[in-house]
Amino acid sequence: MHFPPAAAPQASRAARETESRASGTQEKPVPLSEKQPALIRVEGLRKSYRTARGELVLFENLDLEVAAGEMVAIVGQSGAGKSTLLHILGALDAPTAGTVYFASIYAAPVNVASLSPREAAAFRNREIGYVWQFHYLLPEFTALENVAMPLLARGMRPPEAMKIASNWLREVDLEDRGAHRPGELSGGEQQRVALARALVCSPRLLLADEPTGDLDGMTAGRVFELIERLHASHGLTSILVTHNMELAQRSTRILRLADGRLTALTDAAQPAT
Repeated sequence: MHFPPAAAPQASRAARETESRASGTQEKPVPLSEKQPALIRVEGLRKSYRTARGELVLFENLDLEVAAGEMVAIVGQSGAGKSTLLHILGALDAPTAGTVYFASIYAAPVNVASLSPREAAAFRNREIGYVWQFHYLLPEFTALENVAMPLLARGMRPPEAMKIASNWLREVDLEDRGAHRPGELSGGEQQRVALARALVCSPRLLLADEPTGDLDGMTAGRVFELIERLHASHGLTSILVTHNMELAQRSTRILRLADGRLTALTDAAQPAT
């Protein structure tokens, strides 16, 4: 069984680059046991679908470890199964076989793949924050109300939920846009609201599927910088799917998904598609 090695939590990118230049070497990931414990451990993952032409296999015996505090970028060609993998890690989909262990702070690791639909929903609300390529904000509600939705779904009283949501809008520099509906916001603002909504329940894991894919280059860079800042300041573990290698290079490490397997990408300049 082979796991792509987990690396240390993301340090300041400038600090890492300075250290690399000083030593004349590139930073290399080290075995998990020498760094942080795994937040996620995937073992023997298989995902297949039945089609009119027979079985379509996306993953076969896929293994992965992600250490607490890492920011991992997953790249690969369209159709390789990157989004499906993210859905499985976040308990939105179930694998055909294999286990997805998520470290619990109270008990033994939870096998996410074995959760019932009700248990999976509670797990997602408690542990996972999601950001997608499209913001999926509810158009009839304000930015503040959209951010508060996960807290209200948890049963929190509206005044308390709105207060926490307001603080998160401040975190993404949109405190003055809380009363605006999604249609009154720019694309970058919409995605920042979506990011605040993803993190409002203080999850330990952020999953982002092409979070800058619908944005122009300058706006994409600003949104990614915000993700980096929140990742560091809130002690998140983050897994991002992206086709943008320039952004992927800013992660702790890059993994390529191809032919149902994950491999560490040693040449960061290699194109993703």
